[in-house]
Amino acid sequence: MAVLIVAAVLVLLVVVVVFKSIALVPQAEAAVIERLGRYSRTVSGQLTFLVPFADRIRAKVDLRERVVSFPPQPVITQDNLTLQIDSVVYFQVTSPQAAVYEISNYIAAVEQLTVTTLRNVVGGMTLEETLTSRDQINSQLRGVLDEATGRWGLRVARVELKAIDPPPSIQESMEKQMKADREKRAMILTAEGTRESQIKTAEGAKQAQILAAEGAKQSAILGAEGERQSRILRAQGERAAAYLQAQGQAKAIEKVFAAIKSGKPTPELLAYQYMQTLPMVARGDANKVWLVPSDFGKALEGFAKSFGSQGEDGVFRYEPPADDSAPPKVEDDSDVADWFDTASDPTIERAVRAAEATARQPVEGLTPTPPQRSVEPSPHQQVVPPTESVPAQQQPPQPPAYRPDDPHGRPWQPPENYRQ
Repeated sequence: MAVLIVAAVLVLLVVVVVFKSIALVPQAEAAVIERLGRYSRTVSGQLTFLVPFADRIRAKVDLRERVVSFPPQPVITQDNLTLQIDSVVYFQVTSPQAAVYEISNYIAAVEQLTVTTLRNVVGGMTLEETLTSRDQINSQLRGVLDEATGRWGLRVARVELKAIDPPPSIQESMEKQMKADREKRAMILTAEGTRESQIKTAEGAKQAQILAAEGAKQSAILGAEGERQSRILRAQGERAAAYLQAQGQAKAIEKVFAAIKSGKPTPELLAYQYMQTLPMVARGDANKVWLVPSDFGKALEGFAKSFGSQGEDGVFRYEPPADDSAPPKVEDDSDVADWFDTASDPTIERAVRAAEATARQPVEGLTPTPPQRSVEPSPHQQVVPPTESVPAQQQPPQPPAYRPDDPHGRPWQPPENYRQ
């Protein structure tokens, strides 16, 4: 029985020795091994055999990059405002031996070093600089921490400020300032829009007035030209009518005198005709009293003596002269032939076309081209459109040609300021 107990004790002792002699260190971890209380070696990611009761694992260190978030820390800025700043530090253990033997708690050391460095950096900045200089603060913190933690076997990868919280009163003031700034921008944009709208409206009104003035100008030019042509037509028509009337009266007088001469009237007949004409002279609403002159008989006697010759019986009779006069000369109408010419005058036609072309030209600087204004022609004027825009078979009848300067064929020239 005693033998079995001894055997069991020996087996248990062997198991304990074997357990103490073998250590499994996983990957991404490092084990610091001491032998008899002194540093022996560092192993990582392997099966390690230890000397029983002489070697022991002092600490296991995680070799992966670690992320440590620190609670908000009060930091006073240069303008005496207290801010609550949360920070995050990314670091990695590069030397497990230094992390174990150089410092007791490297995480607490990193936290305290981050807080003190943050207060030093932010203490030299104002609130606005702190809020707008996060990258600068992060780079300064990383440089200071990496330099200070290098002898601890740590490498600081980056430092980030997670949150910067100003006091509630400052936050309220900032919100009011932001709201006022946004309202200011909105008012500026509204004013700019109103300004642009008024400018566009003014430009539109200006262009409309320019177009209206241009249309009125062209309308006045065409109206004046139409009135001028109308007066020329009317004057030339009256001239031709007067000429025809004078020719008709001349022909009528010629026929009357020819008939009188061929009838060979006597003084008695002339006196009788004179007596018949007298009542017609007295006829009229304004003639209330008509007196026959006392020397009326002597006037008839003198009239008979002047037109007749006394015969053998003492009576005066009219003797027509011998018809030996030359035939009346036919009047040459070549000088007035152009009065009745109805052909178109090329000069006037070109002037009218030029006026229409000027009226249809758009005002310089306008887009798009405004619609053309139609001008009503006067009753005595017919506006001829340009030949290049209207086919020949659709051309309206041309106005008659007139030469107001000279009726003998010299062409009419428009005034110098006609197209202006």
